[in-house]
Amino acid sequence: MPKLGINIDHVATLRQARGGMEPNPIEAALICENAGCDSIVAHLREDRRHINDNDVIHLRKRINTRFNLEMSMNQEIVGIALKIGPDQVTLVPEKRKELTTEGGLSVIKYEKRLAGIAELFEKKGIEVSVFINPDKNEIRSAIYIGIGVIEIHTGNYSLARDKRSQEKEFKKVKEAAEYAISKGLVVNAGHGLDYTNVKRIADIKGINELNIGHSIISRAVFTGIYKAVKDMKALIAG
Repeated sequence: MPKLGINIDHVATLRQARGGMEPNPIEAALICENAGCDSIVAHLREDRRHINDNDVIHLRKRINTRFNLEMSMNQEIVGIALKIGPDQVTLVPEKRKELTTEGGLSVIKYEKRLAGIAELFEKKGIEVSVFINPDKNEIRSAIYIGIGVIEIHTGNYSLARDKRSQEKEFKKVKEAAEYAISKGLVVNAGHGLDYTNVKRIADIKGINELNIGHSIISRAVFTGIYKAVKDMKALIAG
């Protein structure tokens, strides 16, 4: 079955609402690991709106699973990531005023720049992934510059409000995933996945990992984070 990566950004969002020390996203990450997740995901944004530099330093030191650092191509953030040395970086687009990531990063548009950044991380043994829309042309571009891991943006599928729209968006995700897998890429998926829509994505043959944050942290408010992770793992496993 696909692995489960837990994005802990929204634990930090809750902390930042009061500007204090609680809740601690590192402690949340450790509970997620204890509940069986396969990796911890955190997005170090340029504006530090939730996860901050201190968080990523302590995540690197304390978690026992894989550490997947989401980040933009910003030079300062690239430098921090190279210094900290996560197991994986996932390059994403970033806008200051967006509530959350609004779509995939265009590999086609930033081919040369992405290739240079990827080379820096690969020299340090850090795996590089790009977060892209379910588009075969973007996948071909990733292959061209030598990137072997992609994460398919599932936001449009997750936000579809009627069955016809959801079927259309699911087909895009499925066909993109199958194409990338056939070309030898490691394929992850995420964005907007929740307890009602995750199963169809999890059932796509060959999907490596699903990265989920908001819906799990939201459920954890009512059930506790340990049970929220266990419930998601059970859904993915079928």
